[in-house]
Amino acid sequence: MIGRLHHTILDCPDPAALARFYSELLGLPITYRDDDFAVVSTSDRASGLAFQRAPDHRPPTWPDPAVPQQIHLDVMVDDRAAAGAAVLKLGATKLDGEGVYADPAGHPFCLIPLPSWADPVCAEIG
Repeated sequence: MIGRLHHTILDCPDPAALARFYSELLGLPITYRDDDFAVVSTSDRASGLAFQRAPDHRPPTWPDPAVPQQIHLDVMVDDRAAAGAAVLKLGATKLDGEGVYADPAGHPFCLIPLPSWADPVCAEIG
């Protein structure tokens, strides 16, 4: 082993706002935040998702490859319809494709049905 994954980092225009979105989506706290960087993780000693200010950020144009998706996340959910409604309420945008959305900075993510091997998410969606 040469190294260990620390954070997956998404460029965005507003790190704090995108961290709040993913904090609500994943039920994890924001463990670090400054003007240009924020982290969502299980604790301040664990790897997680990080958000870095990119003033000239250009959102992907899913499914048009003119601006590629750059990165996307698969998020396991118990009920895709209920989860879809909840992420729209958080500020996501529905994209073409089943279960495909964009976060507030335009990064695509997919809501996927819970695999048979995974424990239920059991998040109360309201």
